Amino acid sequence: MPTEPGTRARAGETTASLPVPEDEPTVRMPAAGPAAAATAQARDGGSSRLKNRPVLRIEGLTKRFGPTLAVAGIDLTVQPGSFCGIVGPNGAGKTTTLSMITGLLRPDTGSVHVHGIDVWREPERAKRAIGVLPDALRLFDRLSGAQLLHYSGVLRGLDARTVEQRSADLVQAFGLEDATGRLVADYSAGMTKKIALACAMIHSPRLLVLDEPFESVDPVSAANIVEILQRYVRAGGTVVLSSHGMDLIQRVCDHVAIIIGGRVLASGTVDEVRGGQSLEDRFVDLAGGRKAAEGLEWLHSFSD
Repeated sequence: MPTEPGTRARAGETTASLPVPEDEPTVRMPAAGPAAAATAQARDGGSSRLKNRPVLRIEGLTKRFGPTLAVAGIDLTVQPGSFCGIVGPNGAGKTTTLSMITGLLRPDTGSVHVHGIDVWREPERAKRAIGVLPDALRLFDRLSGAQLLHYSGVLRGLDARTVEQRSADLVQAFGLEDATGRLVADYSAGMTKKIALACAMIHSPRLLVLDEPFESVDPVSAANIVEILQRYVRAGGTVVLSSHGMDLIQRVCDHVAIIIGGRVLASGTVDEVRGGQSLEDRFVDLAGGRKAAEGLEWLHSFSD
């Protein structure tokens, strides 16, 4: 059986095939002679540069809400095939930053490029390369799971047959076989996260931007999602996710950025950032250290 566009078959693999990042189509014409060879070499060089350039480049990103400076000049580069974690305390600017990366919130200053495309100058083209799981999760929850997947695929320009095939693969991979006929409004919080992540992946984006993807997700489902994302990265995709789970970030991600006060205070490989200590300890040090729990002696007297 031929493999549908956007999936890859693996020898002996029985699990569902998931959409993988697709290259932009190129057309090559047969040619001969030195001039044609030079042209082909130039094209190959351009293709190589395309694959080697950052999949995400953020420069000088700022955002202010009234008197509050939520994001204060963030610079960050993420290379293709990275599994990058964004960590920071509540109110650090993580969600605001991810919203600006994905075109959901316009920055005051700065630029965001996804695979070389300016998100705010060419939003439609840039968004074809992005799959998004936002923090403030808003779905058309009066649709069934199957209808929501179909809508998401068609909205991304996929034909009905491709949507049907990819939906079946995603439903099986996320363990949603018994839920697709029910309204999304009736889903648990964890199931809602899973169907939303499936919708974000259906068009085979180059970049997945996921804000707290494991919040409210049970450990078994979380392990399954991690495996799906790891396979996606091995196939050439890039994941940028935020999480408060330091152990998970340290275990799953190969790169990490620590955002505090709207600024990136440390970024690089996980080992570079943690510098010989645990990621949690490094994060706490950058955030100002642990606060001594003083003045709560009354809590030890007990009311009875």
